[in-house]
Amino acid sequence: MNEIKKIGFIGLGVMGEPMCRNLAAKQAVPVLAYDTQQGPLERLGQAIQVASAVGQVIREADLVFLSLPSGEVVAKICEQADGLLENCRAGQIIVDLSTSPVELTRQLFEKFNAKGVLFIDAPVARTRAAAVAGTLSIMVGAQEGEFAQIKPYLATFASEITLCGPVGSGQVVKILNNMVLFETVAALSEAHAIAQKAGVDPKKLFETLALGSADSFALRNHGLKAIIPGEFPERAFSVEYAAKDLRYALDLAEQTEVDAAGARNVRRLFDLAVARGDGELYHPVISRVLEGKV
Repeated sequence: MNEIKKIGFIGLGVMGEPMCRNLAAKQAVPVLAYDTQQGPLERLGQAIQVASAVGQVIREADLVFLSLPSGEVVAKICEQADGLLENCRAGQIIVDLSTSPVELTRQLFEKFNAKGVLFIDAPVARTRAAAVAGTLSIMVGAQEGEFAQIKPYLATFASEITLCGPVGSGQVVKILNNMVLFETVAALSEAHAIAQKAGVDPKKLFETLALGSADSFALRNHGLKAIIPGEFPERAFSVEYAAKDLRYALDLAEQTEVDAAGARNVRRLFDLAVARGDGELYHPVISRVLEGKV
């Protein structure tokens, strides 16, 4: 890797903006940022330099982070005219913090590798609050030496950074992390609806489950903080975003010839939630589907 004289950051959405802020604040190299929306660029203010296009970011930066809403968007900015592949140079490193399909990640690795550029997958987990606090969990797909090079930069916005294996492995772990989370939220939603109809206070149910073997991160956060109070805000991890990640998991299950029946059931609940008009709400809103609430 060449000396890092400038860092690029593309994508300043719900997670990208606080990650970029922490990155700029906690290391001495200037950060050149790009987003299609002016709001986050203005909020970051003098902490960053502003790029006019993705092509400018890759031409000027030595290390580039991507934080984008889907693998499809990652592929677009890599392959479009005046995009990353067209403007990259040997010795650069590109780190994809987005959740992207495993197959796409490995294809992009090969394309950038042919130009002497290293492409690493490092999808992030946990909440926006964790991104603000700098306590995200990151799953990395890279070789050990490459991992050591980028880890100090990842540590500016993450407290848990795990090398999961070679390229693509970070995406596998992140996609399956989300699949397990979604299935757990679906199980909590089912338990909530059954308890309510059986005459038991769902809040008492969840508080009691948290004391035993059914305790989980999903129970304490998605269950007690979203399903019980019925709070499903926008600009959180919406049904539509969750459905995208679940689609990647189901694609991976098909490729590996695993019958992921639980994941398919969650896809059904996501589809029903979208049909109800809840697609932009926080994904535990699937509990409404099982309760039959309008």
